[in-house]
Amino acid sequence: MLIWFVIIYWVISIGIGLWAAMRVKNTADFAAAGHSLPMYIVTATVFATWFGSETVLGVPATFLREGMGGIISDPFGSSMCLILVGLFFARHLYSKKYLTIGDFFKEKYGRTVEVLVTLCIVVSYLGWVAAQIKALGLVFNVVSNDVMSQQTGMILGAASVLIYTLFGGMWSVAITDFIQMIIIVLGMLYIGFEVSNLTGGVDVVINHAAAAGKLAILPDWNLAAVLGFVAALITMMLGSIPQQDVFQRITSSKNEKIAVRASVLGGVLYFLFAFIPIFLAYSASLINPQLVENYLQTDSQLILPNLILNHAPLFAQIMFFGALLSAIKSCASATLLAPSVTFAENIVKGLFKHLSDKHLLKIMRITVLCFTAIVTIFALNSNLSIFKMVENAYKVTLVAAFVPLAFGVYWSRANTLGGLLAVIGGLSSWIVCEIVWPDGIAPPQLVGLCASLAGMLIGGMVPNNMLKTTHSKF
Repeated sequence: MLIWFVIIYWVISIGIGLWAAMRVKNTADFAAAGHSLPMYIVTATVFATWFGSETVLGVPATFLREGMGGIISDPFGSSMCLILVGLFFARHLYSKKYLTIGDFFKEKYGRTVEVLVTLCIVVSYLGWVAAQIKALGLVFNVVSNDVMSQQTGMILGAASVLIYTLFGGMWSVAITDFIQMIIIVLGMLYIGFEVSNLTGGVDVVINHAAAAGKLAILPDWNLAAVLGFVAALITMMLGSIPQQDVFQRITSSKNEKIAVRASVLGGVLYFLFAFIPIFLAYSASLINPQLVENYLQTDSQLILPNLILNHAPLFAQIMFFGALLSAIKSCASATLLAPSVTFAENIVKGLFKHLSDKHLLKIMRITVLCFTAIVTIFALNSNLSIFKMVENAYKVTLVAAFVPLAFGVYWSRANTLGGLLAVIGGLSSWIVCEIVWPDGIAPPQLVGLCASLAGMLIGGMVPNNMLKTTHSKF
């Protein structure tokens, strides 16, 4: 019975996405929904894009193993990212009416930095999108009672999300995100109510978690632990700011105020609702301790789905898996679209000076198709957990793109040389540390961020008469 409800929901959501695709007439429609989305749609797509597989499956599984300190990157860092974007970046970026965030780097630092940062952004999405594809496979495997393998589920899930993203772009993503946000909110609230009845109340679960030491958030007071804590926090809090999916929500807004307010509100809503899956997963420790113990030894991401299947009535199962699929689909479609659009706009378009808007739209769609195939293959062959896939995705943009973006907006001396040194210095030092000292006292991404900052400051000190020569070269 459950699998048929899942199939019906899946078919309807694809149909809605294809209906929304009828609005796409040009690249601005495909990449930014014509810069015309109202407040409630933008808020929904900000929330729904962030509320993905890692929120429902990855974060709760990590909390069960490591407690609150283990999930500092998400939801704490990730929700703060959206709030910081709204407060400090949305107004400036929206006013420029860029099509992609790569356009900002091109205007501020020149073609070389544009290409380097765009490639970093595209690469960073491999892990994030692969996590959603992997989660789709897991869900199909669970709800079909092992009739469908996880690998088959990944391929089926990727293909179905591709269909409406390929044709509808941001319009399809935005409309389906709005509907899926409603399902996520209602589903999570309902299943939270059902599970709290099984445990004896929310306070019982919280007290049990506190007694088990799971609510301690601060690290041990030694240098390695503190630096690790800071690195985990800023990886998603700062590393996800210079991302195309975040930028698309800003530039898709109807006006500047919506861009600012929707980002902040979406971040707050995400932070609040991200704790419901954590509550649900920890409730399993009280409802079925043996289930938790078994899956902690094998795959802790399966604890929550199996708790719902084994202990919740059919309607609650439908609500939960409907919310879970909504979360994964909204995140997957957004993260398929974002790197494809920025690759086409900032890499391919630069190679063909007289490319028409019609041909660019076709290239964007071809890129979506190719990127989907690549991330599906990556997901099929990766052994990383969903949480680690997402967390690792932001390291490259943290070390290569955050400093050029922040200083480009707020520092008048930010220049082409500084941008180039920030990107190259951040990337090279991070890669070296990952290879030579991956477990050093200072996490590699923290070293990379410091090197990127140093590169920007050094470039900013170069006299103005030398900058003209540097800009002409790059």
